[in-house]
Amino acid sequence: MNEIELSAGTIEYEDTGGDGPVLVFLHGLLMDSSLWAETIADLAGEYRCVAPTLPLGAHRKAMRPDAELSMPALARLAEEFLARLDLREVTLVGVDTGGALVQLLMAGDAGRVRRVVLASCDAFDNFPPGLTGKTLFLTGRLPPVLFGAFLQQMRLKALRRLPISFGWLTKRGDAAVVRWLQPLLKEPGIRRDTVRVLRAAAAEPGILVDAAAHLPEFDRPALVVWASEDRVMPPEHGRRLAGLLPKAQLSEVDDSYTLLPLDRPAELGRLIGEFTRTT
Repeated sequence: MNEIELSAGTIEYEDTGGDGPVLVFLHGLLMDSSLWAETIADLAGEYRCVAPTLPLGAHRKAMRPDAELSMPALARLAEEFLARLDLREVTLVGVDTGGALVQLLMAGDAGRVRRVVLASCDAFDNFPPGLTGKTLFLTGRLPPVLFGAFLQQMRLKALRRLPISFGWLTKRGDAAVVRWLQPLLKEPGIRRDTVRVLRAAAAEPGILVDAAAHLPEFDRPALVVWASEDRVMPPEHGRRLAGLLPKAQLSEVDDSYTLLPLDRPAELGRLIGEFTRTT
């Protein structure tokens, strides 16, 4: 695991190195870079794969107390990360909240981004997304101590598999969920950061509707990959995103919920590799 000091604090990241085209992977809320481990394993021979752990609740190093953690600020942090590592002509990949951050970057300049992959993610008015997102935004109103106490229930697998938790996000990834929850359950600074992220996001419910208005201006290649069985991110949103983007391709993947990197990592890697290679 590598580390880099950014304006908000210390960010950990995975980097396979190499001289191949650069793929950068952004994860979702209450997740870390390990979400992408299996997909990266399939792509690392041909591409340089870089996956930061953003301060979205599963990070292990708390951010500075004065760091802004709104969605636009997190998108700027991702952009700062690309700049500090001097990553250029990047294929930027996002799933879940990571896909929302990709859209915010697409609505701006995104000068270091050559192409994007949006995989089953928050879009349009689906923010917060589904029962999981709505539950998290509600609990984010609690003080960090009570927020942590509420999440202690997630130690029980039966509760983690509920639709209001991770049950509709992944079919096969419960072991990863257990790992992601550890920093949040153990570290007061991580709980503080997570509550700040949730409260800031709740204050901007229309942010992705506004971003969508700018997506037709994004004139670079885009791949939209959606889980056909997704219960949190409507498959219709994937089709709408592909329809808005002038140079978009659309692929739907079966036998998966939202978190394609956990449920269908090899298929997702194949699609990303082919898209990057041919564009």
